[in-house]
Amino acid sequence: MSIDYQGLAVKGVQALSPYQPGKPISELARELGLNPSEIIKLASNENPLGPSEKAVAAVEHALTDLCLYPDGNGFELKQKLSARLGVGADQITLGNGSNDVLEVIARCFAGSDSEVVFSQYAFAVYPLVTQAIGATPVTVPAKDWGHDLDAMAAAVTEHTRLVFVANPNNPTGTVHDADAIEAFLGKIPEDVLVVLDEAYCEYMTGKKDPDGVALLNRFPNLIVCRTFSKAWGLAGLRVGYSLSSPAIADILNRVRQPFNVSSVALAAATAVLDDEDYLQRSRAANAAGLKQLEEAFDQMGLRYIPSSGNFIAVEVGPQAMGVYQALLAHGVIVRPIAGYGMPNHLRVTVGLPAENEHFIDALSKALAAAGQGA
Repeated sequence: MSIDYQGLAVKGVQALSPYQPGKPISELARELGLNPSEIIKLASNENPLGPSEKAVAAVEHALTDLCLYPDGNGFELKQKLSARLGVGADQITLGNGSNDVLEVIARCFAGSDSEVVFSQYAFAVYPLVTQAIGATPVTVPAKDWGHDLDAMAAAVTEHTRLVFVANPNNPTGTVHDADAIEAFLGKIPEDVLVVLDEAYCEYMTGKKDPDGVALLNRFPNLIVCRTFSKAWGLAGLRVGYSLSSPAIADILNRVRQPFNVSSVALAAATAVLDDEDYLQRSRAANAAGLKQLEEAFDQMGLRYIPSSGNFIAVEVGPQAMGVYQALLAHGVIVRPIAGYGMPNHLRVTVGLPAENEHFIDALSKALAAAGQGA
């Protein structure tokens, strides 16, 4: 007898498509026979500076204890985060990347009788975790490529349990200022949890930029999620965290997997928080790189979405997948985002000046080739 094992999966999982990460350098090298050292990856919003020297030193030291389980409570990292952010250690939940925390939140507070609200063009993990737990996704149409916060507030019903807000948003880079976020939170009932995903918050430097941490005391239904994968340069180690009321954190920590953050990752994240110079260099490199890309797009006559993250979405037209493939042939990996409902755009991570220039040159050639083939 042939068993339909896919049919045995819960309904939400049956309909899922796996998350598609950016193509690895090694994969492209194998596919096209390219030299890996000559490939640049601008697809996954990684930090182009490489890791902090302090983080690397901490990793090397932690390697001597690989035979031991990590501190399941993450005491030292929580103490560092507590002092830096002005929150209690009992307000912190650590995760294997912020994606891990997002999933734990969904599993704790939503179910098959729940609705989960998020924006069109928002981070792909929101619909994934919603569908996986059997909850009903409520996708609110975007406004100018970003979250329509008024419409999202209006979409909340008696069945809503979670609202996901990415600020800045991935993949569009749009952002709402502090006043807009505060006004939005004021419209949400206290029994509906708002997850403010601030994965790219370290790249924001304006006076009006929002800071979810400052709102925690006023809005007990708020959960702020952040990560060490972007500005802190630790994407390969997977460390994220959420900040919330102690009561919410207590619930999350009941469901969070034990030892979900490795000892090496804990050591690196704890150490990098002392490397303020690294963070400032990350911000400066990103600002310069965004300007470099924007100026190039302006010269090419390409429309783009102004970004507050370490990436930018550029519109290259209906031939976007062809342009993407042509860029691969030039050894440049970017991110097609048709899966986000943006088939005419490519998302480009900000690289170092030479990497950005390589991409710009390859893009010019790819667009010329696409035009000739039209």
